[in-house]
Amino acid sequence: MGTTDSKLNFRKAVIQLTTKTQPVEATDDAFWDQFWADTTTTVQDVFALVPAAEIRAVREESPSNLATLCYKAVEKLVQGAESGCPTEREKQVILNCTRILTRILPYIFEDQDWRGFFWSTVPGAGRAGTDELDDDDGARPLAESLLLAIADLLFCPDFTVHSHKRGPDSVENMQSIDSCEYIWEAGVGFAQSPPLNYIHDLNRTELLRLLLTCFSEAMYLPPSTDNNVLNPWVTFFCSTENRHALPLFTSLLNVVCAYDPVGYGIPYNHLLFSDYREQLVEQAVQILIVTLEHDGGVPHRPPSPSSMEEQESTGPENLFVNYLSRIHREEDFDFVLKGLARLLTNPLTQTYLPNSTKKIQFHQELLVLFWKLCDFNKKFLFFVLKSSDVLDILVPILYYLNDARADQSRVGLMHIGVFILLLLSGERNFGVRLNKPYSIHVPMDIPVFTGTHADLLIVVFHKIITTGHQRLQPLFDCLLTIVVNVSPYLKSLSMVAANKLLHLLEAFSTSWYLFSAAQNHHLVFFLLEAFNNIIQYQFDGNCNLVYAIIRKRNVFHQLANLPSDPASIQKALQRKRKSPDVISRTSSQETVSMEGSHPAVPAEPGTLKASLVAMPGIDKLTEKSQVSEDGTMVSVPKTDSPHTVPSDQSAVIGTSDTESNSGRDNEDVFYTEAEMERRRLSSASSTSFWTPTPEWVLSWKCKLPLQTIMRLLQVLVPQVEKICIDKGLTDESEILKFLQHGTLVGLLPVPHPILIRKYQANAGTATWFRTYMWGVVYLRNVDPPIWYDTDVRLFEIQRM
Repeated sequence: MGTTDSKLNFRKAVIQLTTKTQPVEATDDAFWDQFWADTTTTVQDVFALVPAAEIRAVREESPSNLATLCYKAVEKLVQGAESGCPTEREKQVILNCTRILTRILPYIFEDQDWRGFFWSTVPGAGRAGTDELDDDDGARPLAESLLLAIADLLFCPDFTVHSHKRGPDSVENMQSIDSCEYIWEAGVGFAQSPPLNYIHDLNRTELLRLLLTCFSEAMYLPPSTDNNVLNPWVTFFCSTENRHALPLFTSLLNVVCAYDPVGYGIPYNHLLFSDYREQLVEQAVQILIVTLEHDGGVPHRPPSPSSMEEQESTGPENLFVNYLSRIHREEDFDFVLKGLARLLTNPLTQTYLPNSTKKIQFHQELLVLFWKLCDFNKKFLFFVLKSSDVLDILVPILYYLNDARADQSRVGLMHIGVFILLLLSGERNFGVRLNKPYSIHVPMDIPVFTGTHADLLIVVFHKIITTGHQRLQPLFDCLLTIVVNVSPYLKSLSMVAANKLLHLLEAFSTSWYLFSAAQNHHLVFFLLEAFNNIIQYQFDGNCNLVYAIIRKRNVFHQLANLPSDPASIQKALQRKRKSPDVISRTSSQETVSMEGSHPAVPAEPGTLKASLVAMPGIDKLTEKSQVSEDGTMVSVPKTDSPHTVPSDQSAVIGTSDTESNSGRDNEDVFYTEAEMERRRLSSASSTSFWTPTPEWVLSWKCKLPLQTIMRLLQVLVPQVEKICIDKGLTDESEILKFLQHGTLVGLLPVPHPILIRKYQANAGTATWFRTYMWGVVYLRNVDPPIWYDTDVRLFEIQRM
């Protein structure tokens, strides 16, 4: 009965607040205590008992009451942080205030006039309580008091951490606590693993949820490529003002990386008891990705002359970024990498007992965290690539990419997966690691093959390009750039992978595809470059690819003789209108899929998705480096590459770097007539409508890198034909055996230098990551639905 009463009393208090037209005095404790003193409400109750319409009504009609409610709730948290909440009742007050603030904050953020409220000072709430002091030493803004109180409460003995004191008067002084002794989990920089306590986990989760809500002000500002705009909540919380920054960063990272969802080896045990640690891990990883937001290197504040000297030595001002970039011990790297790999692989683990292990849902946040680790800590990136452990990250990423390829609500997941592979592919070691045989066979609906991790990567990429949904078109450049980057190191492709690459070339080199969009020919350049790298640098082990090239030699001859006269261009485009399908799906000789796999399916109707900003084109995403004799990389100065031809610049003039999107106008490139029409109108508004001309075709056709392959065909085709006639051969294996022992030494053109396109960060990608990350956080927090139905502006929520 008690809980019903307290819910009723709480609801009455809310109604009183919404109906009072007169301001209620801050000193009227009897009124304000109704919200937190005698109630035992869950966070779900608070969301149900405080409807959105009523919060907005108080905001509009009696703003001073809403202001006082926020102020009083923060005051309670500050008092709790000072006293250490020795009694159960005080702990309950803290949790109730936490839930109320989590409920109200989004409605403060959605109203422009209220956004400054938490950053204003509250009269009489001074740090020193004296009015004579100037503002700097006087009252703290409410936001700062709130953030510091949350930080203190996250290391509050017997509330969120185990008490170290024993004895009758065991109340620890909150001010003198060294929180580094209370880190939540063993791992980076901390050796002891405190005993699990589900109450502490629940309390931490509630406080982290409020912290995440504080940081979410970013959702209410439209996307901007101006990275000088800092999130004031994150900036303050991750500054030296927060004395718990280091132990909290370490606690969050260790809790995530030490988590093992399988359930201690007992099948089905996740069905028997609730896993409170999982909720904590989800909130922890979301706090990490949101706080690790600002670029390392130079802080984005306009630096004052005095801070200029300090910057050099101290690194980023955001302490979370700073600490992350300074992790360096091998055992710490090993702990983080193994933890992330274990969690990313979790949804793939198929057991003989269906549903016997728990499947985690936060793989997108883990991918963002892995990305940030590699981006902010280059030593970690090199550690990842030093051994074949990188493959434990690669396989789950390929699994997610393959699984999400037909689902438009997961287009952000496709992007983050591809970006990580693009980042890794810029390092030579990644290409070398891919030669390890692939034997684990995660069930995926891809053709069965025997080969290496490189074969797996190519087969999955082929599947994405040929059977993915149309909004993945802007990723084709990235996918093929990854293939080019790793190609010089691939020792032996399987026949399945070799055929897939040739099928892509066949599809991309049809005249109608080449003439359909200003940049489609880039895809052919990428594939030819990959073939040239393999022939020049890895000819010996790649008889399967050489054989596939010989079998499909007409594709190369057609490319070399591509017609460029106006009549042929028109005819090709006419043919395209008759068959609007992007890529022929038939000639790829689909084979049986792996046992136990499920086909990729589109999103369920009604699925919510967050919109994303456009991605910069591949030319802005990467910079070219040349691999020199000794294996080091030298940056190549930017000039007009064979891929970018002056005459197709018109396709991107007048658009910002986030809009160019490889010249594809951020739209699905070509489909039905209606789609074409829509695209024509949208591109006409930003640039003049593009049409292919003979001059344009000739400008890039003469640069197609066909010499190496033509020479190979010239030498090998007559030899293979002769063997077939002489021995009456129809058997592939004999021809492959001949090619295996053949050599082209001295017959091919001089090997070209290896060009690697390395990922480079820019304003466009930073904006994309911010939008994607907050979209994930919004959609994953549904119980309670913290931001649902509020006026977010960073992205749109769309229903599929």
